[in-house]
Amino acid sequence: MDASQVSIYELADNWLRLDKNPVTRLQIETLKNNQDVDALEKLLRIPIEFGTAGLRARMEAGFARMNCVTVIQASQGLALYVKDNVKTAETRGVVIGHDHRYNSEIFAQLTAAVFLHCGYTVYYLGGLSMTPLVPFSVKYKGAACGVMITASHNPKDDNGYKVYYENGAQIIPPVDSGIADYIKKNQEIIVWGQEDYKTHDNVKSIKNELIDAYFESSKKLLLDSELKNTNNLKYVYTAMHGVGTPFCNRALETLGLDPFIPVVEQIDPDPDFPTVAFPNPEEKGALNLAQKTADAGGATIVLASDPDADRFAAAEKQPDGSWFVFSGDQLGILLAYFALLLAKSKNTPVNKLAMVNSTVSSQMLKSMAEKEGFKYRDTLTGFKWMANELIKLNQEAGYIPAFGYEEAIGFLLNPDVLDKDGISALACFVQLAVYLNNKALTVKGFLESLYYKYGYFVTENYYYICNDTDKIRKIFDNIRYGPEKPNADFNAVPRTNFFCTHNGKTLKYPLEIGGAPVSYIRDLTIGFEVEQLDTLIKSVENSQINISPGQYQPSLMVSPSSQMITLETANGGRVTLRTSGTEPKIKYYIEMSGDSTDKAAVITSLKNLVAAISDEVMEATKNGLL
Repeated sequence: MDASQVSIYELADNWLRLDKNPVTRLQIETLKNNQDVDALEKLLRIPIEFGTAGLRARMEAGFARMNCVTVIQASQGLALYVKDNVKTAETRGVVIGHDHRYNSEIFAQLTAAVFLHCGYTVYYLGGLSMTPLVPFSVKYKGAACGVMITASHNPKDDNGYKVYYENGAQIIPPVDSGIADYIKKNQEIIVWGQEDYKTHDNVKSIKNELIDAYFESSKKLLLDSELKNTNNLKYVYTAMHGVGTPFCNRALETLGLDPFIPVVEQIDPDPDFPTVAFPNPEEKGALNLAQKTADAGGATIVLASDPDADRFAAAEKQPDGSWFVFSGDQLGILLAYFALLLAKSKNTPVNKLAMVNSTVSSQMLKSMAEKEGFKYRDTLTGFKWMANELIKLNQEAGYIPAFGYEEAIGFLLNPDVLDKDGISALACFVQLAVYLNNKALTVKGFLESLYYKYGYFVTENYYYICNDTDKIRKIFDNIRYGPEKPNADFNAVPRTNFFCTHNGKTLKYPLEIGGAPVSYIRDLTIGFEVEQLDTLIKSVENSQINISPGQYQPSLMVSPSSQMITLETANGGRVTLRTSGTEPKIKYYIEMSGDSTDKAAVITSLKNLVAAISDEVMEATKNGLL
């Protein structure tokens, strides 16, 4: 049924024909009887879109939300797509896990029922699972795909459907669009059997075996079998009302580390997340209860995972009694250094290692690579890109996948888990903290020493709220093409020296931000990248030139459906502006780097760049951006 061609009441009747869940049926029936057209339109008209992140939305009735119908439809499309595109898919099977959120178990059971109906072997992870166990199990068993039912750190009313492909990594284009097409072509419900997974011969209930294998694999992350907590470092752990506790316990035990002090109020799974406004360790104040527990227990380290245990956060108590919460970039550099220590402890040549991070994460990892000699790449945002880049580097050039991270506290340290893994990251961080503590060093103090070695990098990442999609487009077009009606000041600044025609339009990116020359431009919306901007400007010399096809093409994938521009300045600044795929936000990631002997100057330059981006580039006040 083409939703755009029928009345809302026909869509409601179609929903009621498909749905067997009494709760969501009643919701649509009530709205239909009350003739609440606006609510029905929101729930039914535009179907939930399947993409590289799978599905994620609020749990409600309707084709636009997460519910039994949309989960079954997604599973039907996925099962049939994989069967047609992965050899011996049914025999190789599918791994299915779920977290503790409301409806997660039901959604997992229905997913299993669909795959069983399609002839698959199903590795069903009964009971609560952490997300990293699914990609590990896909790779370990050589499965054709995997599904994890989770909404990670989203609010309690949300849920999601996360998909892994046969290589153990999240799906990327064109697989995502291929699956989406199959979902659209297979909307009729073929099976609704919640209990089928319990008795079917094709169900392999080997969760304990897979958990054992995961922790056996984690032993490769052991830095030193003789590492002992000689100075009695104490650390507190919070599961943020999620599933991480038993996995964290076992990780520490496996690597011979002391147990943690629990944040009792947050240690057990609770889908209501009662003690936090948002179950995300990144949110301001999210670690307050853990810090209070640490103060009471004499601990100096706080450890946290998000509810599905794929992200990791940490804080350290400072000599003055305050708590320093490490940013995702700071943890990334610390864990990258741990990966170096780990490689050296196993006599692995550093030049054989590959490390990656997302393009919105700190360039300090690149600086580390230049000084230490390992292979570095940056990727688009998301672990699907980082994992697939590590796979590519391994297959094409034999590099060993050693580390990957994104600034949003996601870290990959075990190449057997090709996604972010909060449990592995936690275990490695604890080893590093104990290792440093035995040398009478703090983690923050050690981070400061890394700044002296690799350069001082400071960041400010946040977002503007804008509900007007047309205004967002105009803002980005103004950056790349110049204002539609340039004023006198615009014509007076150096940026008008740059005239290049790209796809029939003249590019007029800013050549100066906050008084600093722009040295690099990458626009992943239109497909333009230039590294030595001053050289290009000299070649233009105020005369317009056409960019031929293939010239100045970005190394990263271009996506015309989203906005993303990166600018670098000659004084060490780097700015990435991008739209959010799920929220009315323009996100910005601003970094300044410089000499660690003059940190105050670097911080001042960062503040100036942040202000210049707001005033000159985004024109936040004029555009009413919050």
